[in-house]
Amino acid sequence: MRAVVQKDKNRSVPGRPALGCGVAVLASAALLSACAGPAETRPAPGQGGPVQVLGPQDRRAAEHARQAAEHARLVAAARRWGLDRVPLTPPPPPKVKPEITARAGFEVAHQEDWDLPPVFTTIPTKQKIVFLTIDDGSEKDPDFLRMMQDLKIPYTAFLSDYLVKDDYGYFRTMQAEGHTLNNHTLHHPYLPGLSYEEQKDEICGMQKIMRKQFGKAPTVMRFPYGNYNQDSLRAAKACGIKYAPIWNEEVFVDHWEYREDDQKMRRGDIVLTHFRGRSEWDGTMIDDMRRFLNKVTREGYAVARLEDYL
Repeated sequence: MRAVVQKDKNRSVPGRPALGCGVAVLASAALLSACAGPAETRPAPGQGGPVQVLGPQDRRAAEHARQAAEHARLVAAARRWGLDRVPLTPPPPPKVKPEITARAGFEVAHQEDWDLPPVFTTIPTKQKIVFLTIDDGSEKDPDFLRMMQDLKIPYTAFLSDYLVKDDYGYFRTMQAEGHTLNNHTLHHPYLPGLSYEEQKDEICGMQKIMRKQFGKAPTVMRFPYGNYNQDSLRAAKACGIKYAPIWNEEVFVDHWEYREDDQKMRRGDIVLTHFRGRSEWDGTMIDDMRRFLNKVTREGYAVARLEDYL
């Protein structure tokens, strides 16, 4: 894993049943039960025909049928993409957002009194969740979009313009599917090697591109390589950035890397990967996501949406 300035395939899991089609039978049975039982009827306003009004028992049966059908769909999707099991569903977003502060040791001078964007690696939460973030935008794999949409996995993209400008449409599709696009500078430079004004040009310049191409300038950015100094945070704030998350783990197509010495994930950890394919990795983004999802699910974590906690 890069330093910070401031410094599988298909296989069964022991003790778990293999993914099967029994849930589809359950869904069908539940759908039938939703149609059974008495229902109150009354005329529709302005019409002579009756309209069915579901009672509490019918509504519960219908919701059970919906959940069973969705789970059956996810079982099929997990099998289709070669996962060991269905990814866990994250809890609802918190009603009260957690307080986000700079990680200890990652602050700069005047961090608090200048109200500079915090650099952090983990979201404070008691929920067993992690956050998937994907950097740069080099690889534009349509199968990746299909996989994540199929499995309903949220993620946040941090984009550099020199890598995404050949196909903004790919990322508009991503955005339309509910994923957030954030700032990763225009050219992905080593920011501490630049002057304040040069850093500001890199960050604010990408804000302008984001507003023009995707409809809004984000309030979240990631510094390239995780490197920054006080000028980086000052420039980011001047460009409208409020948060500067980095990461606690990084997943590659063939291995994981950890920031912590115990080599373990923690609740609320931010996980980094990249838009990469066979030209740079020994595998595809599908292989990368399979490794990521199998591990987090096996360890009992769900993948939540980062912006829901900021």
